[in-house]
Amino acid sequence: MFRQNTADASMSAPLIPLPSNCITGSFVERRKRFSVLLHCGNAFVWVHSNNSGSMLGLTRPGVPVLASPATNPARKLKYTQECVWLKQWDDSTVVTDTPASALGRGFWVGVNTNVPNRMLEAAFRGGRLPFTAGYSSLMREVKRGQSRLDALFTGTGMQPLWVECKNVTMVEDDVACFPDAASVRGQKHLLELIDIVACGERAAMFFLVQRPDGQCFAPADCIDPEYAALFYKARNAGVEMYPFRAVVSPYGIDLGDLLPVRDSPSCLQY
Repeated sequence: MFRQNTADASMSAPLIPLPSNCITGSFVERRKRFSVLLHCGNAFVWVHSNNSGSMLGLTRPGVPVLASPATNPARKLKYTQECVWLKQWDDSTVVTDTPASALGRGFWVGVNTNVPNRMLEAAFRGGRLPFTAGYSSLMREVKRGQSRLDALFTGTGMQPLWVECKNVTMVEDDVACFPDAASVRGQKHLLELIDIVACGERAAMFFLVQRPDGQCFAPADCIDPEYAALFYKARNAGVEMYPFRAVVSPYGIDLGDLLPVRDSPSCLQY
């Protein structure tokens, strides 16, 4: 049998709710990054994963995985991977504001890479993004130069604001890091944003950290030193960096606080 999550009416609705008929299964394996096998009760179910990263530390056999039903009934894989449960192994890693769970000590990590784009729009419509104050319109997936960026904000008397969204699932030594795999595409986006600022418009990165244990944000120089160097070059050039913590639960994902960005180490120069 599939174990379903049931909505709690006493909880305030998150900006991105998850359906009540999600299933929870145990992770078995991941194939070609986009297919994940779950063990649900007495059955095995393949679910879709849209996460092209390595999902470092989140693919341990047996860990609980939350998957949502596909909106298209004709789709081959009937569920989409949404969250992975990350166990907290000792008192030094405990996130004190994480509520107790039947799964033990730990927390959910959001791995659906569509969520940051949806969160950007939902938070903008809800008036919860201070850096977009004064803007009245949002366009998604707008082509600019050699790239297609996630969002363009416009408003009367306002500079165009271009935003690229990224999902963050890796934390090392209390630092939320991106990317978790080398990303030539991510490097290309940073170069495009640098050019936007040079042309007199605003440009920003919106990082959604879908786990609660990161206390600050930094590019993952140990994974992709080229991206890390470009990140700090972009920041110094005036590209705005907004790493927001997400509040992840089986009921949905909400927007949390803005994390500080760690200063560039002296060894990172571009």
